[in-house]
Amino acid sequence: MPKKKYNVTLSPAEESFLKSITHKGKNYSAREIIHAQVLLHSNDNRPQDKKDNRILAEWLGISPTTVNQIRKSYATDGLEAALYRKTRISPSVASKITGDIEAKIIAAALGPPPDGYARWTLRLLAEHCMENQYVVSISHTAVGELLNSNELKPHLSKYWCIPKQNDAAFVANMEDVLGIYQLPYRKEVPVICMDEKPLQLLGEIRERISAAPMHTDPDTHLPKPGYCEKIDSEYVRCGTASIFMFTEPLGGWRHVSALEHRTKGDYAKMMRQVAEEYYADCNKIILVSDNLNTHSKASFYEAFPPETAYKLSQKYEMHYTPKHGSWLNIAETELSSLTIQCLGNRRINSLEELNSIISAWECDRNQKQIGVNWQFTAEDARIKLKRLYPAPIFDE
Repeated sequence: MPKKKYNVTLSPAEESFLKSITHKGKNYSAREIIHAQVLLHSNDNRPQDKKDNRILAEWLGISPTTVNQIRKSYATDGLEAALYRKTRISPSVASKITGDIEAKIIAAALGPPPDGYARWTLRLLAEHCMENQYVVSISHTAVGELLNSNELKPHLSKYWCIPKQNDAAFVANMEDVLGIYQLPYRKEVPVICMDEKPLQLLGEIRERISAAPMHTDPDTHLPKPGYCEKIDSEYVRCGTASIFMFTEPLGGWRHVSALEHRTKGDYAKMMRQVAEEYYADCNKIILVSDNLNTHSKASFYEAFPPETAYKLSQKYEMHYTPKHGSWLNIAETELSSLTIQCLGNRRINSLEELNSIISAWECDRNQKQIGVNWQFTAEDARIKLKRLYPAPIFDE
């Protein structure tokens, strides 16, 4: 069946406007310029410039159907409809996922998964919708698009330190530590942070295969792709170690050392070493650490004679981060940097090798004078963490 022909009769004003589009082209899309060309060469008022659908289509690189559709838009709806893209008010195909169905899918994704499954998957959610007759049929990709549009990722989770709400003990320790971080730098009264990290010592059974770039095979002379480092999954256990981290944020200094255990004696030994070797001239050291059972002045008395223990207990002024508030300890940030930059995926089989590796990292970082500029204050906490603050008994 031949296609219906539509007449295009441009007024002088329309013709002038279309020519300005094709001649200048500025601020107009390629689509609008092509549509303008089609209309100009379909003008019944200028038969000498008029071309049929097929010739126009070959000249402009579009299909004859598109040419005919542009003429139809002009004949039925006018110049603006033929030139510009029509804004669709409603989708061409009505979505079968209504607001009610969307709410049910989101509720299912946020709920517990079926028995025997650790978490929801897109295919499980699609099957759940059809089994419960939310919708006749739905693909897992449609479920994924729905969840993405609602910024919902039920397959992901994060480990987080979640304190209790209205927790006066948490707030008291938090504001105490935040107040310490606001103190100005004083060489004679340094503020240092301390934390520990357990580490398993592992040894290689088979030597690693080093990474290699793309290369030519010497036998076939064909290019072979490069590959990353290959590590055998089998290893041998060589015991454990505990890494002690001390850092002075404002001084850009840190000291890290590994011991075999993390007993009260080990803690007291490291505290004495820091006080006598690095801060011998200081009368007082302000220490921020977590509230582990070994992190107390009592450890000094278990490890040393009373005279030495008393001297250390008087030199250290201890402040503890709250439970579930380890993010307040800057030494934990340093340990994170150590893990990423120094330890990585290495397998370290002895305490001596571990101390050699972390000592090199410590020297490099201290030479660069990398410090910490802590910005979070108690005033910020009272706004951002308001839910943690209990309601006061007395209003002022």
